[in-house]
Amino acid sequence: MKLLVRNLERKTTEQEIRILFSAHGTVTDCHLVLDQETGLSKGFAFVEMPNEAEAKTAVENLNLFNVAKSKIRVKFAQS
Repeated sequence: MKLLVRNLERKTTEQEIRILFSAHGTVTDCHLVLDQETGLSKGFAFVEMPNEAEAKTAVENLNLFNVAKSKIRVKFAQS
């Protein structure tokens, strides 16, 4: 299941996101979207979790969760 993570602090790293979601289950992929010109975060990422139950738990527990002074938003990504 692919999850969309929005409203990330620009300094949040891909590794930090992976660790955050790994607490709720297996993460097979984590992709922090970067601006091609500056190399800085655009403030959102995609996280892939193969187990549907774990992905649902992550969404329930992490949506509106505070990360680095920013309240993140987590939902299922649209295909």
